[in-house]
Amino acid sequence: MVLPPKDHPRYKSLLAREKLVDASDVVAKQGLIAHGRGEAFDYLLGEQTCLPALSSIKAASSAILSAKKPVISVNGNVVALAAREIARLSEVSGAKVEINLFHRTPERISGLTKMMKKVGIDSLGENADDLIPGLSSERAKCCSDGIGSADVVLVPLEDGDRCEALVNMGKKVITIDLNPLSRTSQTAHITIVDELTRCLPLLSGFVKEKKGLDNFDNKKCLSDVLNYIAERISS
Repeated sequence: MVLPPKDHPRYKSLLAREKLVDASDVVAKQGLIAHGRGEAFDYLLGEQTCLPALSSIKAASSAILSAKKPVISVNGNVVALAAREIARLSEVSGAKVEINLFHRTPERISGLTKMMKKVGIDSLGENADDLIPGLSSERAKCCSDGIGSADVVLVPLEDGDRCEALVNMGKKVITIDLNPLSRTSQTAHITIVDELTRCLPLLSGFVKEKKGLDNFDNKKCLSDVLNYIAERISS
């Protein structure tokens, strides 16, 4: 990995790109395109956690704290960018971690499992024995003791079709998505419009401190995010 100079004004963004490239054996090339799209939306947010996003993070904390069987679903981008942050959230919440991929291969699943193992997490996903109804892609494959039986699922950087399928299964879905207009953002029960590595430590902190927000309206929150972006652009 080629580390960018720490005095570069966009050090964190450049570091994220290097992490994805460094993990190119387990990150799908399509994931690189998705990351670039997310970066564009983060520019609009000013590369900071806005107040509406903070509210959704607190709401996510409440949902995780009240869950009986919370699961964190991760893909290649999530593991490459935030394996340690995911491990921390799993530690403080008791949530299981399951690897779920659209471009699923045994090699990618194995590689990502090893990466999570390095940060102390025995993740699910290799031995998928269940299916998510309504999906024809490889993302339908899941574990019965993970996503299959979860009541609350955190799905960062998610595809809209699987988010909708999980909602249709009766699960409470939390997502992290920098695009407030995406199908995922519009479908999830709680949408955190924020950058992955920026919001996960905040979420872990709220969960550890058992702090949250019970009265939450996702549609209003997404509208507030759009208003925030519009005000930034026009000011």
